[in-house]
Amino acid sequence: MTSGAGELLRRPGQPQRATFLELFFDLAFVFALTQLSHALIQNLAWSGAFQALVLLLAVLRVWLGTAWVTDRFDPQRPAIQLLVIATMVGSLVMAVALPDAFGEQGLVFAGAYIAIHTGRDLFLFIALRGHELQRTAWRGLFWYGVAALPWIAGALAHGTTRGALWTLAVALDYTAYALRFPTPGLGRTLKSELPKVAEHLSERYRQFFIIALGELILVTGLALRGTGFAADRTTAFVVSIATTVLLWRIYIYRAGELSAAAIAAAPDPARLAQSTSYAHLVMVAGIVVTAVGDELVIEHPLGHTQPAWIAVIFGGPALFLAGRAGFEYAIFARVSRDRLIGVLVLAALTPAMLLVPPLLAALAATAVLAGIAIADAARTRGRPPEPPSPPG
Repeated sequence: MTSGAGELLRRPGQPQRATFLELFFDLAFVFALTQLSHALIQNLAWSGAFQALVLLLAVLRVWLGTAWVTDRFDPQRPAIQLLVIATMVGSLVMAVALPDAFGEQGLVFAGAYIAIHTGRDLFLFIALRGHELQRTAWRGLFWYGVAALPWIAGALAHGTTRGALWTLAVALDYTAYALRFPTPGLGRTLKSELPKVAEHLSERYRQFFIIALGELILVTGLALRGTGFAADRTTAFVVSIATTVLLWRIYIYRAGELSAAAIAAAPDPARLAQSTSYAHLVMVAGIVVTAVGDELVIEHPLGHTQPAWIAVIFGGPALFLAGRAGFEYAIFARVSRDRLIGVLVLAALTPAMLLVPPLLAALAATAVLAGIAIADAARTRGRPPEPPSPPG
């Protein structure tokens, strides 16, 4: 191992908290998620939802890749700082192109995405010369190079062809991630090469969840701007803020507080960290959809409720609860019944909500979330805190 390569790694005993650099990096993703909400509300149909999902998966893959880099490498080193800042710039380019990624800006979006991943792994491949982790960088170069073909081909195509090719590209990226980047001649990434700092990874996941909530607050605030604080729109804004608070409360209590301890106690910490990343992906998707619903409700609180509006007003909280159930299972190896009950109640209420104004539909969704938060508090009242017990 060369001394230069070894100096880039985190050392035992170093502070494991997220750094200001990582928080600075996260600012780009508040903008990216806001752009994603804007893109979805402009095409509130099944095709728009599918496109938004593909773009969200791409955005989250960039964030997740960077989180794992700063978990394995020392973010105080100038070389790693430069890498993170370069990734942030590329992420901003992706975010700017995002609303028209399935239109005229497809090549910009795909090009920035490929440049981020291949540039990062090429940098690490060179910087880690002589170190065993150089193989990890090569695996990333191989797989992102393979995925670059459908990304670029899709950017040069149009319509459903672009959607199909980009779906293939995203599937390749996430399949490689799930299977630990199996590469000809090198095999899979070894467990010793995977991130393993439980406190840092869990904090980064929490921070990304807070980013998503920040995007939700930003969207609702912008929707209220210029309304003159009309009574109906202000009421819709208050309901939206109450929903945001409840999403935070349900997330953090108590799985969100114990994720670091669960990762540290798991038989395979890297695997648990990976499964919690999927749960956060679903929760963040739910928040993005909720933001779209909140914007519609604030702009049309007493208007005619359309089926697509109900899909986002109820679908956002339902997605969040599904992801939160997966997160809870990763921490405690069980799922509280109120999560499932909440999803079923939202589904049962959906037909009736077509007959009431959007504001009342949003209030019903908020009431369901409030019921879950109350059930959480009641279930643990007077009992000692439950320790994490991740699945084996």
